[in-house]
Amino acid sequence: MFYFTGVYPFLAFWLIWGGTVAIPLVALAGAVIGYLVYARLVAGSFAAGFFGGIVAAAVAWWIGGFVTTAMEGVLALEAVPSRDMGGFMLNMILGVVCVSLSLPLGIVLALGRQSSMPIIKWICVVFIEFIRGVPLITLLFVANVVLAYFLPPGTNFDLILRVIIMITMFAAAYIAEVIRGGLAALPRGQYEAADSLGLDYAQAMRLIILPQALKISIPGIVNVAVGLFKDTTLVSVISMFDLVGMIRGPILASTDWNGVYWELWSFAAFLFFVVCYGISQYSQWLERQLATDHR
Repeated sequence: MFYFTGVYPFLAFWLIWGGTVAIPLVALAGAVIGYLVYARLVAGSFAAGFFGGIVAAAVAWWIGGFVTTAMEGVLALEAVPSRDMGGFMLNMILGVVCVSLSLPLGIVLALGRQSSMPIIKWICVVFIEFIRGVPLITLLFVANVVLAYFLPPGTNFDLILRVIIMITMFAAAYIAEVIRGGLAALPRGQYEAADSLGLDYAQAMRLIILPQALKISIPGIVNVAVGLFKDTTLVSVISMFDLVGMIRGPILASTDWNGVYWELWSFAAFLFFVVCYGISQYSQWLERQLATDHR
């Protein structure tokens, strides 16, 4: 199950977007190579392992670009443009991908905001405060219209990818504040215990501080995740036909559905309730599994 979880994002990309199977295979190979290099170097230094893994993955993906060109058409499915995707599947794609990407980015932003290095700290502060002060619907309009002006002429930047980037940035800013609260809730003795063991900053954060802070932050992170999943319906304002967009557009525009409103909206509400309630129950189960205090 653990290995399938790692492979599934690449498999799902190929099954949903189509195209040659070489693209997800090269992406998976680059991620595996980067992780192996990281695992090899992290024992000596976290920074060396981290940056070494990134460089190794980037080189693997650069070489893989030539492989995907050579394998064009091999085990290829029909390519599916973003405009042809819709329904509840689009909400699921945006919700799952954006939450998964925003969590590690939020951790980095939370640590950067508490950094003693002024440049890194102020970059994180400005990013978090700016994103939290801008409505998500504005960021979606930026993704749909404004972002294209910063790209070279003729560049085709997938709309779903643009939306994913903006929603991920939006969620990461809120998750960063939740995790910062978890870090602030830890007693000072935990930091002193890490220092007494001779751990450097990266080791202390990875082995002692972050595991406890993330456990404290689970309710807040889940709250952001549930809100983010419901906010995926806002993509209907930029002409993306998610579940709400399908109901408001093609379905109600059809004469076959004249006078039918409550059934459609009730079914949409039921789907969102099932998913959000499931997330909430999973978070409570996870809190019980991670509970280490005995009363």
